[in-house]
Amino acid sequence: MATNKFFKSILLNLTIAISLFGFCIQNSEAYPVFAQQGYANPRAANGKLACANCHLNQKAIEIEAPQAVLPNSVFEIEVKVPYDVSRQQLSAVGKKADLNVGGIVILPKGFKLATGSQVSKEIKAKNKGVFISPYSTDFDNILVVGPIAGKTHQELIFPVVAPDPEKNSDVKYLTYPLYAGGNRGRGQVYPTGEKSNINAFGAVQAGQISDITVTEKGESQISINDSTGKTTTQTIPTGLQLTVKAGDVVKVDQPLNIDPNVGGFGQEETEIVLQNPLRIIGYLAFCFCVLLTQVFLIIKKKQFEKVQAAELNF
Repeated sequence: MATNKFFKSILLNLTIAISLFGFCIQNSEAYPVFAQQGYANPRAANGKLACANCHLNQKAIEIEAPQAVLPNSVFEIEVKVPYDVSRQQLSAVGKKADLNVGGIVILPKGFKLATGSQVSKEIKAKNKGVFISPYSTDFDNILVVGPIAGKTHQELIFPVVAPDPEKNSDVKYLTYPLYAGGNRGRGQVYPTGEKSNINAFGAVQAGQISDITVTEKGESQISINDSTGKTTTQTIPTGLQLTVKAGDVVKVDQPLNIDPNVGGFGQEETEIVLQNPLRIIGYLAFCFCVLLTQVFLIIKKKQFEKVQAAELNF
């Protein structure tokens, strides 16, 4: 029942996003659905995002968001995921492929993904072919996107609509934290806990490599003899470049291949102010009063100087 409810939730999000934006999903080997299925809330108590549990390498990202927004206003949050587009990753079948990217934005409660009628034509053009959806029906303030082609989408744009405290009593005019994460490339760990082929595989035992054979699937089978004569054979996935050869002596956990990982995950946080329009009006009125007072003071000073000059001449 729980599984059916989960997939119904995902299907609902897909339907909403496609109908509103015309976004689509692109083929890849990693999906935010893994995090959605495994974590009710993608942000742990210590601030770590769920994506970092599978994408172990750390890479920097940038987040751009307005400092303050008004109620019911539509604005953009941009997550930049830079990387060298000339580099390629290893696909699940062991072949070279371009990197994909994905992102997550955790908004304050009440902030949501803007609907199609609220999004400008410019944003729609930028997000053509991009799929953005709420993390779940319970967390519609958390938005996820990806995986999508990294070469053309190193800047992920999330169109967001601000809540109105006059209509939602749970929202206040305050300063709120905003969290974002961005990833490029495949992960090193599957949700099941198994390693992907984006890893450096270490020797399972110390000893001398007696033989290296390649299977029909392209996998490398390395046989290691220890000091007692026990032979252990371990398999290295297809496409990985070995750093050892037959006759080499290895230690436990010594890498047997070059680490193919060229991607990584990064997260940042910032703040956003939900501004009360009356405060802005009040501030402008105050500034106008101060300016007007200064003008009157200058005029009065000029009048006083003229009176003094006239008295001296008299």
